[in-house]
Amino acid sequence: MAEITASMVKDLREKTGAGMMDCKKALSETGGDLEAAVDWLRAKGIAKAARKASRVAAEGLIGLAVEGRRAALVEVNSETDFVARNPDFQAMVNAVAAAALKTKGDVAALRAAPYQGSGPSIADKLSEMVATIGENMNVRRTAMLSVDQGVIGSYLHNQIASGLGKIGVLVAVESSASSEKLAGFARQLAMHIAATNPVALDLSGVSPEVLEREKAILAEKNAGKPANVLQRIFESGLKSFAKDHTLLEQAYVHDGTKSVAQALKEAEAQSGAPLRILGFVRFQLGEGIEKEAGDFAAEVAKAAQGS
Repeated sequence: MAEITASMVKDLREKTGAGMMDCKKALSETGGDLEAAVDWLRAKGIAKAARKASRVAAEGLIGLAVEGRRAALVEVNSETDFVARNPDFQAMVNAVAAAALKTKGDVAALRAAPYQGSGPSIADKLSEMVATIGENMNVRRTAMLSVDQGVIGSYLHNQIASGLGKIGVLVAVESSASSEKLAGFARQLAMHIAATNPVALDLSGVSPEVLEREKAILAEKNAGKPANVLQRIFESGLKSFAKDHTLLEQAYVHDGTKSVAQALKEAEAQSGAPLRILGFVRFQLGEGIEKEAGDFAAEVAKAAQGS
C-alpha cells in the first residue's frame, strides 16, 4: 500500500473541503491516488464535484492581443513573480501576444516566429532574456479566435499592465449585428467565463471520459437500485453537471435569475440579429503545472551564510 503522507491529505482536503480523517481514509482506500480519492469522497456524499484543475504554481503572465475580429492569448512563464513585474519581461510578453495573432494557436510556430516582426526568433529572444535576468522562462501555450462577422469578447483578470494579467479569456460571438451593439455583451460573457471556468459550451462538448466518470460516481452512490431508476438518476445528474460546468447552462454571473443561454437570447433581441457563440478560450496562469514548494526563509538564510 502506498504511504499516505500529511501533504497528500492536505492536498485532498484543499481540493474537496472534506475532513482530515475522511481524506486520509479516502487516500487509503484508493492507494494514494488523488483523483480516485476525490471520486471516493464524492461517491460517499462527503465532497462536491471538484473542477479538474491543479494548483497554480508557475509564475509569469497571460498576454492578450486584439486586432479587429481576431484576438490571441499567450502564457509566458517565469520562475518568480518578481520577474513578471519586470518591465522588460512585460514588454516581451506583449510582443509575443502580438505575434500570436499570426500563428493561429500553434505554439511551435509562435516560438519560431521573428520577435517584433524581424530579427531573432521569439525562442532566441527568450534565451537572451534568460541569460540577462538569470531565471528560466517559457512560452507555454497560445490560442487564437476569429470571426468573419461579429466580435471577439476579451477579458483579463488581475491585470497588472495593458494586455497583461493572470487570467485571460476570449469568446467568439458570431452575428451580423453591428460591433458596437455586440461589444458590451461579448465582454460580459468573457468576464462570466473567467469567473466560472466552464469545461465546454454545452453537454455535447464535454469529453466522453468526463461524462463516464460522472456516471460511475452516480452509480456507486446509488448502488443496488434498479436499472430504470439508475437511468433517470444519470439523466438528472448530467443535467445538474451541465448547469454547473457548461457555458450555456450556467447561471449568468451578471444576473443569477437567468442562464447564459437566456442572456444570449436577450442580447439577440437587443442587437436585432441572431447571435451564436462559436467558441471560447480561458487561460489561467500556471494551471496544470506542478512546482515543488520550498522554504523561502530557509533559502534566504542559506544564501546569507554563503553556502
